[in-house]
Amino acid sequence: MAKHSKLIGFLRRIKLMLVDMVIISASWAIIMFLAHTSISSLEFDGEFSWIKYATFLLLNILVRIIFGIYRSMWRYADTMPYVKLLISDIISGSVFYILGRLNKSVAIGFAYTVVVMMLNYIITIVSRFSYQIIYAYSGAREDKRSDNNSNINKINIAIVGAGNIGATLASELIRNPVAHYNPYCFIDRDPEKIGKTINGIRVYAEDNSIIERLTNMPVQEIIIALPDATKEDKTKLFELYSKTKCKVKLYDYPVNDKGNIIGSKRGFREFSIEELLFRNPIDVNEYKSFEYFTGKTILVTGGGGSIGQELCRQVASYKPLKLVIIDIYENNAYDIEQELIRQYGLKLNIVTYIASVRDEKRMDEIFDAERPDVVFHAAAHKHVPLMENNPSEAVKNNIFGTYTIANMAEKYCVKKFILISTDKAVNPTNVMGASKRMCEMIIQCRADGRSQTEFAAVRFGNVLGSNGSVIPLFRRQIEAGGPVTITDKRIIRYFMTIPEAVGLVMEAAAIAQNGELFVLDMGKPVKILELAENMIKLMGMIPYEDIDIVEVGLRPGEKLYEELLMDSTRLTKTDNKMIFIEHDKAYSREEIETKLDIYRKVLSTPHKEGYHRSIIDAIIRTVPTYHNPNEVNKEAAASKEMQMVENGIEVTD
Repeated sequence: MAKHSKLIGFLRRIKLMLVDMVIISASWAIIMFLAHTSISSLEFDGEFSWIKYATFLLLNILVRIIFGIYRSMWRYADTMPYVKLLISDIISGSVFYILGRLNKSVAIGFAYTVVVMMLNYIITIVSRFSYQIIYAYSGAREDKRSDNNSNINKINIAIVGAGNIGATLASELIRNPVAHYNPYCFIDRDPEKIGKTINGIRVYAEDNSIIERLTNMPVQEIIIALPDATKEDKTKLFELYSKTKCKVKLYDYPVNDKGNIIGSKRGFREFSIEELLFRNPIDVNEYKSFEYFTGKTILVTGGGGSIGQELCRQVASYKPLKLVIIDIYENNAYDIEQELIRQYGLKLNIVTYIASVRDEKRMDEIFDAERPDVVFHAAAHKHVPLMENNPSEAVKNNIFGTYTIANMAEKYCVKKFILISTDKAVNPTNVMGASKRMCEMIIQCRADGRSQTEFAAVRFGNVLGSNGSVIPLFRRQIEAGGPVTITDKRIIRYFMTIPEAVGLVMEAAAIAQNGELFVLDMGKPVKILELAENMIKLMGMIPYEDIDIVEVGLRPGEKLYEELLMDSTRLTKTDNKMIFIEHDKAYSREEIETKLDIYRKVLSTPHKEGYHRSIIDAIIRTVPTYHNPNEVNKEAAASKEMQMVENGIEVTD
């Protein structure tokens, strides 16, 4: 098949060369006619000879081959191939004239050289233009003959932006007979373009009536083709044109410094939910991370989870000596292992263990065998409502799992231990958050000079697309026809993409010393209600019309808002403006052991009525910052909304 395609391409180029030879011959015949009649007063240098003709023809064809003229798809050609054709003809004409100055046998004079070069170029571009027009016309007629419904099946689009990018897009779609999209109209703010046509397509003003106008047009999709639009501009355009009930997409294209399209990787794509969160991409110092982790043995617990998998990906990219993955769930662990093997092959030394961080003996075997330099402890139960109903599991897995891994790190002289924590550990109102706060306390107590291991924790908020996050839930609900359920219309959360969060975790780990609690700046909080509305719009539907949004009430242990900082007066800046260090007073090892004994005693009692309550009581006794969620939410309803207004966040009644 490939050989057949190459043969067809070769024959096409030969055919085009033969056409050009005919054009060159015609141009030569015209100047010969001019030279030997009284029509022209130009002086022809010497007499006609076949060697002059052959030299000009071969030189012209050779230079065009060098410039790739015969590799261009002239049926779709834009400006650049014609510019290259002009340059190649100027060069071939110049070389021909210079040869004539050096050898009289090929000289025809400067004036005739210019004339034949111009004639040759003009006739060539006329032939190419004619070919484009004939092809487009015949292609359109063929489409109509082969399928009477072809125009109906095409998707009519409105292109926002009638500049160079938008016009080029429309031109490409018009010339391509098999394109699935039909440019119906342009939308622009430039007064000089409004009311005019580009490629026969009308330009409408982006004014107050544009939504109503588009609603009455046979347009199914709206394409944003604005190379200079900022993230905020694109988000505002999405909000505006979503009112039409049309799908709103972006036209992605690589551009150079002058704004001209380069390369061929262009196409339509839908907005991502990340682009609608009004937050610029986070700057991560990858060099600092690369410098620290390269050549080390890195162990990741919970390596099959959302955060754990991304940790493994980024660690693998830093060329570690070995990557060790631990997870209790074999499917996810297998998935990330195979993904990395496919990507890196033998370049990455990777080993995967299926084991529980609760199992002290098993962890001892693994640490003894692998002797890691750095441990990322991401294994944890993180689902708030489930942990409210299963508090003993949060204590066993989160608290004692962390305790076990920390002990192994000290025993085997791990250089650095990084705990992945959460914003829910700040003034926790639920079992999961309280258990993670206890994990932080376990880590902080070890910065007492007794250990060769440096312990640190990194705390951040919700990550988009992680297991258990609202994004997959909302998507499933929308695909099922709704309704989308939210706990409370007032609820706000901090969001970050998984790669961004992990990138900052890696950087914090590289600079961590001992006992530090790193806090990531998650940017502005996002209202979950707005997130739900935007996701419905992203899928081409109208909130409350096509898909309803229903408030179902706060879940057990859930807060109206999340906090990232315990006391902002005790924060230290790092070199990265997105990473801070909180200086919280650490407990002693003895105090932590006393707290753990309280949990050990409760866990050892029979699972009878009141068992869950005893776990909660243990949390209240051991985590001083734990608060009753009902009391916290009452205070939030009274005071937090005022802060939201002051921070420019719209409050919904």
